[in-house]
Amino acid sequence: MATHKYYWEDFRVGDTITMGNFSLSEAEIVDFAKRYDPQPFHIDKAAANASFYGGLIASGWHTCSAVMRLMCDSYLLDSASLGSPGIDELRWLRPVRPGDVLTAKRTILESRASSSKPEMGIVKSKWEIFNQRDECVMTMAGLQMFGRRTPSQTKGGA
Repeated sequence: MATHKYYWEDFRVGDTITMGNFSLSEAEIVDFAKRYDPQPFHIDKAAANASFYGGLIASGWHTCSAVMRLMCDSYLLDSASLGSPGIDELRWLRPVRPGDVLTAKRTILESRASSSKPEMGIVKSKWEIFNQRDECVMTMAGLQMFGRRTPSQTKGGA
């Protein structure tokens, strides 16, 4: 069995960490959007200036992808991660503009051992992303599954 730094037991309700920060350049925003979200306010500076947003903005999916990278670098790659059954909530609250410096924070909301899979526990987290003005630009809440350091012998329903 592989040894990891973090197992399900290490994710405690109320724990908060800052996962790091990132910035998206204009070129990165346009390149990502041309491939995955080619709306005019993501790929065309003139169209973006004339839009509701008054300038070029990053795709929310680009911001999500960058946050995923911070998750991997700050804890997932050192953990007994078993993946995720999904995101329950995702909100893009403010536009992300080229050069914004974004900081991501994770807070553990819930944690429970799986009763049907004794080798696994489930953690519900909330991720909040703030720009350099301390304005929240995005929030997500979702579940992650982690291997347990000491699997329970309990078996039963969900």
